[in-house]
Amino acid sequence: MATSTLQIGSPGKTRWVLRSVLLAAALVIVALAAVVGWLYLGARSALPQLDGTITLPGLSAAVTVTRDTHGVPTIDASSLHDLFFAQGYVTAQDRLWQMDVMRRYAGGEISEILGPKFIAHDREQRILGLRAAARHALQGVSPRDREFFEDYARGVNAYIDSHLGDLPLEFRILRYSPKIWTMEDSILMGARMVQDLNHYSYRRALEREKILAKLGPELTADLYVNSSWRDHPPSAKSARIDQQQERDGDDSDTDSSVAQADTDRKLRAILPITGFAATAPVLSSRLSDDQTQDPVLVPGSNNWVVSGEHTVTGKPLLSNDMHLGHQMPNLWYEAHLRSGNFDVIGVTLPGTPFVIVGHNQRIAWGFTNVGPTVEDVYIENFNDAGQYQAPSGWIQPEHRHEVIHVKGAADVSLDVISTRHGPVMTELLPGEKRKIALRWTLYDSLQDPFFDVDSAQNWQQFRRAVSMWDSPSQNAVFADIDGHIGYQTTGHIPIRAAGDGTLPVSGNDNAHEWTGYIPFDDLPHVYDPPTGILATANGRITPDGYKFSISTEWGSPWRTDRIYRVLESGKKFAGSDMLELQTDIYSAFDRFCAERFVYALDHSRNLSARVIRARELLRDWDGRMSTESAAATISVVSRQKLTQLLLEPKLGPATKPLAGDGDSEEGSVSWKNYEWFMSSVWLENVLLKQPKRWLPEQYSSYEALLQAAVEAAVDTPGAPADIDRWNWGKYSPIDIEHPVFSQVPFLARWTGPEVHEQSGGGYTVKQVGRSFGPSERMTVDLAHLDQTTLNTVTGQGGNLLSPYYMDQWTAWYTGSTFPLPFSDDALKKATAHQLRLMPGR
Repeated sequence: MATSTLQIGSPGKTRWVLRSVLLAAALVIVALAAVVGWLYLGARSALPQLDGTITLPGLSAAVTVTRDTHGVPTIDASSLHDLFFAQGYVTAQDRLWQMDVMRRYAGGEISEILGPKFIAHDREQRILGLRAAARHALQGVSPRDREFFEDYARGVNAYIDSHLGDLPLEFRILRYSPKIWTMEDSILMGARMVQDLNHYSYRRALEREKILAKLGPELTADLYVNSSWRDHPPSAKSARIDQQQERDGDDSDTDSSVAQADTDRKLRAILPITGFAATAPVLSSRLSDDQTQDPVLVPGSNNWVVSGEHTVTGKPLLSNDMHLGHQMPNLWYEAHLRSGNFDVIGVTLPGTPFVIVGHNQRIAWGFTNVGPTVEDVYIENFNDAGQYQAPSGWIQPEHRHEVIHVKGAADVSLDVISTRHGPVMTELLPGEKRKIALRWTLYDSLQDPFFDVDSAQNWQQFRRAVSMWDSPSQNAVFADIDGHIGYQTTGHIPIRAAGDGTLPVSGNDNAHEWTGYIPFDDLPHVYDPPTGILATANGRITPDGYKFSISTEWGSPWRTDRIYRVLESGKKFAGSDMLELQTDIYSAFDRFCAERFVYALDHSRNLSARVIRARELLRDWDGRMSTESAAATISVVSRQKLTQLLLEPKLGPATKPLAGDGDSEEGSVSWKNYEWFMSSVWLENVLLKQPKRWLPEQYSSYEALLQAAVEAAVDTPGAPADIDRWNWGKYSPIDIEHPVFSQVPFLARWTGPEVHEQSGGGYTVKQVGRSFGPSERMTVDLAHLDQTTLNTVTGQGGNLLSPYYMDQWTAWYTGSTFPLPFSDDALKKATAHQLRLMPGR
């Protein structure tokens, strides 16, 4: 019988192979250890000095910097010049790389450090001309504020000059050093915030133009609804929702203002905020997963103030949580600034002096975005000689030469053409053949009012300060220690000779020119309202009959209405109640949709077992968007499917890329082109009134249509086999990653929260998405300022090994917060570090 033998080689050869494997493994281990050691030493060397003494040329006297247990600095200086110098230095200690990448992102200079894949972004920013706008804005800065901005820049540069050998780790990984900081850079930070909050309506106007051409005026008016019977304009007389009378159903095709107040049937449109969530520089080409779930899900902020009539202390409580794009480190930097009578605490924007939101010894304030229509799209007529047509004749456009430096590749030259209205944007609009120019308030002025805001001691001084604020337009709420409360709209908002900015207009004549701005005293405002309650959440702020057009696309009313319902409950509130409201996860809109689905399914036949189970889950649902809720997921996905079923027959399938996403044909449109902040109100109107004009031909009734939406939802790819296990928290998680460290193997998991389940949704007071949410939560107690609370998302530190890098994350994620010490006694008890900055040569 034949046998076979396994040859394993000689003992010598086996030993040699084993040694080679062990040697290779050892080399890998050594290499990994070297990399880890290099990263560790680099991160450690960049940690800021928190105690002891530092000598800094440029100071005129000693400055004391005490940090509390969360790394929040209190900066005490004998002069304002030294104060803002020290603010620049201290902020750079914790956030230098963030400041540098934010200015690069805003100015279109990312390719210089990250290479060719960011050329498209840089081209867009250069065409928009944010840095050019900041340079122009320098001319309007007062001599006093110019000195303060220069002081701040000198402080930043003092840190850069003294730490070129131990820069933050991101600089080392990307192998570059920061340029000097300038006053222009600080103003550029403000311009970037304007872009995030008051921009992109030029894309909306062009999309609306396509939809109008396809649907006609009636259906388009339905889609672009701009008011709701749930609105709560702060300067209008309060009206409770339960006092409103729901209208009867109507099958006619003649009612284009379904479920709106009889006194407000104006249908306007369009505002600039599709880039709202991009406050953070996202250094990735990956699209946000939010876009795959809800194309109209955009961040919105909350603020409110209640008078002492509604509080346990008899003094006002003021709350503010500004919802913006997540980033690592988080956007805001907390600071307490003191010099003489100047004493202010709150959140600051890294790269700029002063406090943005917070309180001083006497007043407190908070902001939400108004979302005004501050951009217009003009169609310019150019001739063969390169001139454009104007009422005075043919004019030669202005040319601005830009050079984009690209890491590892040749420079890119760019010729930016501007007409009398603004830059020609055609290059940014794939498929567009016309010459489209952008008119934007950013190009007129960009004033920073925050030294005067921080210094204000009463309502009159506060109003005078914010009257100088031109952009971004904000809803400001106010309270003081004497018990007064107030609300004020801010910003430059155009008055037009004709039109409202909803559609592109001809640039050849003056028919649609801006004739001025709405006078400040005519902007909505109120002081000590009889109700003792003021709140905004990006919804409509203009009362019925208001004579100007502020915004043609208000935010949806659901958060505002929920806030008012809670605050008008008759309860006496404490600070803890304000945090509970900030973290409220009840969605009236999603609950409304769930009820409509249940009703339709109750009147339908031949339901599958999955649909029957979905119906019962929806029936028993309390409307809370909790992490474990299956009903929340079913309601949201069914709503999304319903939206598609309604829009696709009218606008077409999403077979072609949207504007800005790649090549597309001029005039092409699909159902995904419809993006509107009040799209939920349109859908509510359809579900309440069930008009025949919106019922797709293939469905015999709305019950059949809603049944089809739920069936499509429960059978959607990714839905679990057991529908009870379709948890909302997994379907709508939060994802916060460091833009650089997340790309480094073995380092990513330690450098940011990454992906977590989360509660809340697009229409809850705790409004969240995968990439955005509350950037801070603040409640100021005007009875006891030391009882004020404030927390950000992750923490103060921007350096990986800082104890304050992520020490606030757990509190933010679980819905708790921290006191913000203000008085000398409270600060003394909270002090964890003390640093002296001394003048020197």
